Amino acid sequence: MLILKVISRLLDYPTAEMFAAKDELKAIVETCEELTNQNRTQLLDFIEQLTARDIFDAQESYDLLFDRGRALSLLLFEHVHGESRDRGQAMVDLMNVYKTNGFEVNSSQLPDYIPLYLEFLSEQTPEFIEEWLGDICHLMTMLSERLIDRECYYSVLFDSLIDISGQEVDLETRAEISETVKAEERDDTVEVIDKEWEDKEIRFDDPMVGDCSSASGMQKSQNSLDPNTVHQVPIKWHDADAAQVSGL
Repeated sequence: MLILKVISRLLDYPTAEMFAAKDELKAIVETCEELTNQNRTQLLDFIEQLTARDIFDAQESYDLLFDRGRALSLLLFEHVHGESRDRGQAMVDLMNVYKTNGFEVNSSQLPDYIPLYLEFLSEQTPEFIEEWLGDICHLMTMLSERLIDRECYYSVLFDSLIDISGQEVDLETRAEISETVKAEERDDTVEVIDKEWEDKEIRFDDPMVGDCSSASGMQKSQNSLDPNTVHQVPIKWHDADAAQVSGL
């Protein structure tokens, strides 16, 4: 499905090569039958706006948007497993799914990097695509709402993916997610980043020191989407059965 390749490129780090391919990207969007007319128009506008920018400004904005804080991380398992050990096993299982389906990863990115994941899906059947995009529909809605809250036009990419998944996010659910986003504390400010990296005071009288189960590194990000609390996200990659997947 070529439209997934297009969205993968647009969601990846901006490059001069991508800017030069503007007309080709727009041509694919214009003939895409998987998008609604509204999403098609918005996606075309996004391509026009992005490629009209100075390349260095676009790259700087991208870094500030996706590489500061965890709320807009493009690593899917960052939002699901946080820093827990489950994340590592989920990575292994997802790589096995890639290999089982003949997808060779020639990238330094982690397997749950969304543009890489979309590249994989673009080579699968429509049924496979709808199921696996549907598994992360609520997560994509959360990312879209966070971008909308920051008045960022990248939100249209996630809305387009929801459209392609065939899943319907009702207005009530969307409103609940929007309210959750508005109540979140921003994690990309200089103050928060500095606090994240500052050395913590060592207290030898603290009974919790040395207790691995309470170590801060094992806690989920405050902005992570926890599938056990606000919204259920039926991500099942870490339960993937290779034989079952290959039969799809």
